[in-house]
Amino acid sequence: MYNRGDLIVRFASKLRLKYLLFLILLVFLLLSLPFGAATSQAAGQNQPAGQPPMRFILVHHPLCVENCPGWISAEGRITSDTPGQFRKILKKIGGRKLPIVFRSEGGDVEAAYAIGRMILKAGLETAVGGTRLKDCPADDLRCNAAIANDGTALGNTYSVGAYCFSACPLAFAGGTERVASQWALIGVHQITTIYNKVRVSYRIEYKIVNGKKKEISRKEVGRKSAGQSSSTKLGKKATAALTGYLKEMGVSADLVGLMMSATPDSINIVPAADSLRMGLVTDMLAYNEWPGMPACGPDVAAEAVCHGHRPVETPVAKMPVQDAAATTGESLPKTRPMDFLLMYNGNCQEECMQWIAADGDITPDTPARLEAILKTLGGRKLPVVLQSNGGDMDAAFAMGRMIRTAGLETSIGRTQLPNCPELDPRCKASIAKNGPTKGEVFASRAYCLSTCTLVLMSGTPRIVGYSSIGLVRPTTAEYTKFLAYFDEMGINAERYETVMPAISTERGRIILPSQALELGIIDGIIPYNEEPGLHVCGPEAKESLRCPRKPEAEAGPVAATVN
Repeated sequence: MYNRGDLIVRFASKLRLKYLLFLILLVFLLLSLPFGAATSQAAGQNQPAGQPPMRFILVHHPLCVENCPGWISAEGRITSDTPGQFRKILKKIGGRKLPIVFRSEGGDVEAAYAIGRMILKAGLETAVGGTRLKDCPADDLRCNAAIANDGTALGNTYSVGAYCFSACPLAFAGGTERVASQWALIGVHQITTIYNKVRVSYRIEYKIVNGKKKEISRKEVGRKSAGQSSSTKLGKKATAALTGYLKEMGVSADLVGLMMSATPDSINIVPAADSLRMGLVTDMLAYNEWPGMPACGPDVAAEAVCHGHRPVETPVAKMPVQDAAATTGESLPKTRPMDFLLMYNGNCQEECMQWIAADGDITPDTPARLEAILKTLGGRKLPVVLQSNGGDMDAAFAMGRMIRTAGLETSIGRTQLPNCPELDPRCKASIAKNGPTKGEVFASRAYCLSTCTLVLMSGTPRIVGYSSIGLVRPTTAEYTKFLAYFDEMGINAERYETVMPAISTERGRIILPSQALELGIIDGIIPYNEEPGLHVCGPEAKESLRCPRKPEAEAGPVAATVN
């Protein structure tokens, strides 16, 4: 039995104690918070892989006896472990500058960035190509049995069927020189970002201060996977990383648009001309060059094994040349005044491929002969395939204007008639007396030098394969009409003027296809499976018509791991 005073004291004591305990109350709360963490792994990283993880092998050619620099064969899927493996191979080669030959379906984007930066820092060249090791079977071209204990092997490279897809071009872009042939494929598509959902549990301690909860500590006590999600939409951070990387490598940001226009389950094959224009590829391999060859230096010997040999500059007479004899020096092939043959491919069945083969030196009489053959066509628009050492500049201007007015295409190629000897590929015995002449045309070893280039640039379009293109520089007296002709052809003469100081008026200068594209002399490269003389397909072209078609997104050997 408590009296009123005891009750008041006891109540006050309990209230005071409760209030004090309330102030120091520790609330232990177990929270489960799911969140999404963006990862740099490739799309579908946990799905079944196509290629095995990328492996690096040091290879040199079996016929190389001494001073064999070789190349680094890089084939397989790029994973998060690949940069570490590549770092080991760089340490192994020391300061040697070995080209890296890629054949890969792609993989982890962040890893590709890391590899590209290591390549750039080491000053190495890159190429697209496959490697075939010595004595390996056809179904296992890099068999383990061919690799020595020290990780080296004998072998050779190939372009046909080789590819660099998805994230691979990002690693490839690190090369100081980046080359591919017309038979190799470079492909890109959207980057897929994987978000790993994780449920994280925390123990959080609170204190009540003035009636409000205040967190005083937080400790993670567990985490559990809660699935994945993915997105092909590049956020600001990912976009900045991609464009910044491409800028660092010297590749145009135009590549981003090409990437984003192809879904992750498809591939945009990058045309050779676009690869060169965007700087993704710095040069195309010629028909007699292969992946893994180092780039030729400026003073390299003619017999050196390297790609990008500059043909010996062919002396041409001062322009304008008044006759064919003046264009032919002792060091030039013994040619003749340009003649024109109406040709057809003897292998065609229904819609025969026809072209005008223009071969020889440009003389004052050449425009009249071109006009005569154009009249025989009755308005048909046949491609003009050129092979010439050049010649009379005024005649070249006249030819170019005739071709532009007629709306004809131009390219460079050598025509071979049947039953003609190699030294006389257009022998008179094989020329048809009436109608077109049967024959074939090839880009390899063909050339268009000096003033021939003025004719070439008049085509609509003007495309070349692996042929030699030579520049010409006008004399002071010819300069004004020279630039006026450029303007007429819609070509930026300012770019051309930047290279003129390096060109003698007495000598031509051989340039790369990439330079010709940049200058506007050509506006396309003949696809790998075509030759000069084919019409570029229009929108209404029949499927049976043989003509280069605009490259579209093609499916390739893309596995789920590419990004």
